[in-house]
Amino acid sequence: MAENNAGDLSPEQTEKLIQFQDLTGIDDMDRCRTIMERHNWNIEAAVQDRLNESEGRPTVFGSGGRDGRPEPRPPAVNTHPRDQRIYTVSRRHPQGWFQWSYMVLLFPFRFVYVTIFDIFHWVVRLFQPDPRRIVTDPVGDVMSFIRKFEELYGSAHPTFYQGTYSQVLTDAKRELKFLLVYLHGDDHQDVPSFCRETLGSLDVCEFINTRMLFWAASTNTPEGYRVSLALRESTYPFLALIVLRDNKMTVVQRIEGPVQPVDFIERLTRVMNDTEAYLVTMRHEREQRSQTNTLRQQQDVAYEESLRQDQEKEKRKREEREQREREEQEARDRELEQQRLIEEKERLKIEKAANLPEEPDPKDPDAIRIVLKLPNGIRLERCFLKSHSLEVVYDYVFIQEDAPDEFQLLTNYPRRVLPCRPGDDSPTVPSITEAGLGQKEMIYVQDVSD
Repeated sequence: MAENNAGDLSPEQTEKLIQFQDLTGIDDMDRCRTIMERHNWNIEAAVQDRLNESEGRPTVFGSGGRDGRPEPRPPAVNTHPRDQRIYTVSRRHPQGWFQWSYMVLLFPFRFVYVTIFDIFHWVVRLFQPDPRRIVTDPVGDVMSFIRKFEELYGSAHPTFYQGTYSQVLTDAKRELKFLLVYLHGDDHQDVPSFCRETLGSLDVCEFINTRMLFWAASTNTPEGYRVSLALRESTYPFLALIVLRDNKMTVVQRIEGPVQPVDFIERLTRVMNDTEAYLVTMRHEREQRSQTNTLRQQQDVAYEESLRQDQEKEKRKREEREQREREEQEARDRELEQQRLIEEKERLKIEKAANLPEEPDPKDPDAIRIVLKLPNGIRLERCFLKSHSLEVVYDYVFIQEDAPDEFQLLTNYPRRVLPCRPGDDSPTVPSITEAGLGQKEMIYVQDVSD
């Protein structure tokens, strides 16, 4: 897939594309190529922008200005602290009579040119507002400067931060890094040599890329002009070293004029070493705050877990208590129901005993003697009229103390169940004669309580 996408790319671009994919983990090679092209194949800037996007911070191509939204307010910067170090490099004076003669001859022409240009510029500003005061595309201003810089001075330069001044200040503050700001004066005569000799120096590039963030813009663009008004530089080339100190971004050093590479590195190193203690202290404070926050989060998690366990225990106790209460209530209900059934049975026995017909005379021709054998072996013997219903026989057994709670009457031979109660086999209970019982019968009482 990489070979298909890289068919029209140079070997260097293909290698950067594969490296960018490895660093970011993006599977879509076309998307990787689009991102690299947007960053002019600068892999450091592309990776940094990708990290900003993954961390939820605005990307250099999606922040204020382009879509009409206001640019995020940058962190406050102390531009003139009391201990700020200012290093100004004066232009070298002419050497020898030839250079002095050349300077004297050109001085009138330069004076007239500068004077006329300043007057013309002043008159134009009277009738037309300075377009640099309206910032509409801060990222575009930075990117256009980077492209122009590479066209004029080549690709040998420190890695430019491809974002706005607000973004680079925020990143430097969050990451506790030094920030070096370079303001480019297009019309200044010392700028070209500084860009080629100092910013193009390999030692300077390595020094900047490994120790700080580097942001640059032209003062002829709205974004660069806005930063120029904030930093108030007096000449070009101009560089400002900014770092977080006392919880505020502070310009700790200014370098003005065509400084040479060795002097440039020496001056910055000296100030950075003197200021490093602030960063060490803040890193320690941040680490302590982070540890405190982590400990607090762990304590919160432990408290929530303990609270959850306590709630679970309380819930189980409540459920167990409710279960016990339900079981106790059910036991009480069963006891009450049993008591009610006992009372109902006693009432029914009394009622049936009162309604039970009197035993007829055994000599009565319509009398029949029935022997009833209970499950416990007790025998009951009584005379009934043949016209009596079998329900009378059932009630006689029912009112006995030794009778089962639920029972039915069976004949021995042939073995059959007698329909003693309405609803057993028919809506009416047959009489003793209709049931086919003889003059003397043995009837068994069968317990059906279970």
